[in-house]
Amino acid sequence: MKDPYSVLGISKNATDEEVKSAYRELARKYHPDNYADNPLADLAGEKMKEINDAYDAVMNSRKSGSKKSNNSGYYNSSASSFPEVRSLINQGRLEQAQELLDGVPPSARTAEWYFLNGTVLYRRGWFDQAYTSFATACRMDPSNAEYRDALNRAQGQAGRQYNPYRSYGNTGNMDACNCCSNLLCADCLCECLGGDLIPCC
Repeated sequence: MKDPYSVLGISKNATDEEVKSAYRELARKYHPDNYADNPLADLAGEKMKEINDAYDAVMNSRKSGSKKSNNSGYYNSSASSFPEVRSLINQGRLEQAQELLDGVPPSARTAEWYFLNGTVLYRRGWFDQAYTSFATACRMDPSNAEYRDALNRAQGQAGRQYNPYRSYGNTGNMDACNCCSNLLCADCLCECLGGDLIPCC
């Protein structure tokens, strides 16, 4: 990998705020959405990945450097990545968040690890696995309201998903009657505007 500082176009003496500012500016410039239907889309995607990797490398090295005085060893260095995991989740970078979580050895997986793992799974739509992770987090730290709320949310989602009296994926009240009445209303609106949505036989 290239030197992350040169990728971001900053010096190694740059402040954290300067690092973030450089990252944001490059992310705006090379974001794949700016290159939709453009022959440079693949190059922009590669550049964006390089920028993300460089930013993560710089911030992780700074965090681990600030923790070196701590004598708790490997376990604590793993725990120090959790704020980064939360940040990645907030940015929607779920695969990278999962990679960081997977790097934590099983013996070092805390209640917070299971909560964050459940959060990634939940956002990916894997509600059963998310529920299991949230339940483990709650067993390990039963007084944590954040974990309990997440467990309740996952439990509610799984109930909707597997309810046999409701069609799969139904998130509203769009039954056959509502569908027909909505189509008839749309047809009336179209006729008022001079068109036909439902052709007459």
